[in-house]
Amino acid sequence: MFIGHFAVSLAAKRAAPRLSLGVLFAAGLFADVLWPVLVALGVERVAILPGITVMTPLDFISYPYSHSLALLIVWGVLFGLAVRHKDRRAFVVVWALVVSHWVLDFVTHRPDMPLYPGGPKLGLSLWNSVPATMLVEISMFLAGAWIYLDITRPRNAVGRWGTLVLLSTLLLIYIGDALSPTLPPNVNAIVVVGLAASVIFTAWAVWADRYRDVVTSGRN
Repeated sequence: MFIGHFAVSLAAKRAAPRLSLGVLFAAGLFADVLWPVLVALGVERVAILPGITVMTPLDFISYPYSHSLALLIVWGVLFGLAVRHKDRRAFVVVWALVVSHWVLDFVTHRPDMPLYPGGPKLGLSLWNSVPATMLVEISMFLAGAWIYLDITRPRNAVGRWGTLVLLSTLLLIYIGDALSPTLPPNVNAIVVVGLAASVIFTAWAVWADRYRDVVTSGRN
């Protein structure tokens, strides 16, 4: 998934309103932030194999430390402990977001999602259908965005337009990438773009969310 991970992070603002949206993004994207680093270090492996699924040409050969369920449970505990002082529910919310990455990828990926390093690999292969994948992810994203916009209100123009442009950019990038026939040139490009996108969107979320206030009633 791509915007599906952002979707659950946006929706999580209702459960942990004191946490920055940037922290929630970082938790939901944790596996995809760690993954390019491990690929660059040669610890995990990916290859470009056109046709392996209709949504992506990436063959995730090995990513037991960034994407296995067992390790994400551990990473989620560590991330949750790091932010638990922010909100009494922060630990549970952040842990759930980190682990949700495996659950969402399990739905979209072919059977390449490991339960634990060296263990069985699972996947429901939603990525074998472009329309179905886009329907699921876009629906999730719109729902998550609605929840976030419903539970927060802009304090000024930065809070309003910074957030709306962020959400629009994520949606347009997703649609463009899903419908584009262009292949990534090499694995290094995947690593750089993947890591840069995670950092940029997380920082953008921190900035925009700083200029929005939580509406305790859940109504703007």
